[in-house]
Amino acid sequence: MGNGDLMMRRLFLAISLLFVLAVPAAAMDQGLAKQVLAEINLARSAPRSYAGFLRSFRTLFQGKEYLLPGSTTHILTNEGGRAVDEAIGFLSRQKPLPPLGWSEGLAAAAAELAEDQGQTGDIGHEGRQSHGMRERIERHGQWQREIAENIGYGPSEARDMVMQLIIDDGVPSRGHRKNNFAAAFTTAGVACGIHPRFGNMCVIDFAGGFRE
Repeated sequence: MGNGDLMMRRLFLAISLLFVLAVPAAAMDQGLAKQVLAEINLARSAPRSYAGFLRSFRTLFQGKEYLLPGSTTHILTNEGGRAVDEAIGFLSRQKPLPPLGWSEGLAAAAAELAEDQGQTGDIGHEGRQSHGMRERIERHGQWQREIAENIGYGPSEARDMVMQLIIDDGVPSRGHRKNNFAAAFTTAGVACGIHPRFGNMCVIDFAGGFRE
């Protein structure tokens, strides 16, 4: 594996970026989007049970690499199993939280960025056409208290996507994890689609309340 491949794989896992503070395209995977929110709600409502999924994932590591069953591609992480162990410890201590309700307005805001980056191959919270998180969300309604956004790149399965955001490898603040387990949030919207560089992506927009 060349240095370029190693850098791309490292970027693949660390690239889920954090920013706190349109209509979905035909290419958006609405089924996966609903599954992602259901998976987040499972982790919020039963964090200690959810830690079992991470324990199973932890067994796949050799050093900083892991190999998914049925795959021949070794994925290089930034922190290796240490980040998984730390996430397991977090879930074991985390108190259950109410599930997040689905918001069509927040999903539409998330879809703007997913569609934008599905065409450009960009990453991050600023879209060339859709612009920033707050601007996108406010095009679709009025938010209350707080808003935040998670973006995950790569996994095609909801559980893999949510585990990636909970583990938060390479993100010292563990900001994606904090968003998933923030008690201040009551609602969220998700949009998932194809990304030219990383295969798949999901955008999750959170709010303390949302009026469409």
